[in-house]
Amino acid sequence: MSRDAIFGAIRRGLRRGPLQPHETLGLYARLNAHPRHLIPARSRVPHTGQIALFKRNLDKEFATHVTVADYALVPQAIADYVASQNLPTDLAIAPHPELRAIPWADHKMLRLREGPAQPSDLVAVQHGYAGIAETGTLMLPSAATRPTTLNLLCDTEIVVLRTSRIMGALEEAWDTLRWEREGMEDGNFMPRNVMLVTGPSRSADIESILELGAHGPRRLHVVLVNDADQHA
Repeated sequence: MSRDAIFGAIRRGLRRGPLQPHETLGLYARLNAHPRHLIPARSRVPHTGQIALFKRNLDKEFATHVTVADYALVPQAIADYVASQNLPTDLAIAPHPELRAIPWADHKMLRLREGPAQPSDLVAVQHGYAGIAETGTLMLPSAATRPTTLNLLCDTEIVVLRTSRIMGALEEAWDTLRWEREGMEDGNFMPRNVMLVTGPSRSADIESILELGAHGPRRLHVVLVNDADQHA
């Protein structure tokens, strides 16, 4: 069904015709302004407080986390985590430039395969785009360098996130995404998919019994790279 046919069906359901020119201008002005609703005060704190709030909310949402001083320490942090959980050391990893720059070769026990997750993969390493302190949520836009399947197929997801990318509220993360993608050469202003991940997948739909891994990873581990001071 074409776009015009869909909009036509909506108009008929609302019993109204096309918008008048002044109404169209008003609508686009509102869309471009991104008006703010009430933002809770808990996220309106200095960045150090936002980082602390993000960590507390990760704990609250059944995720785990560790903070390292720089990217060079990421492989050991991941090796320690998979060993503590008795997980395999074969990792499906996002082909993101920041992850590729990590000195993985110094840790021979970790075996990496770049690209989308496969059904046989048990552990994924994803690049974190942004963290939202207000809720402990990870923003993970899809991209060739950030395959969405890494967020869904594997039993365990490890996300590497710079602390400078932790923001107070959801609106700030969307502002950043819009600003960084505006004018992209490929003409795609927004990514095809944006996943907002708050803790591991879970559901209590059946008899109100909480089950982890209901629709995705049963474990979510965040490796925070402490670069906030350099990006203050």
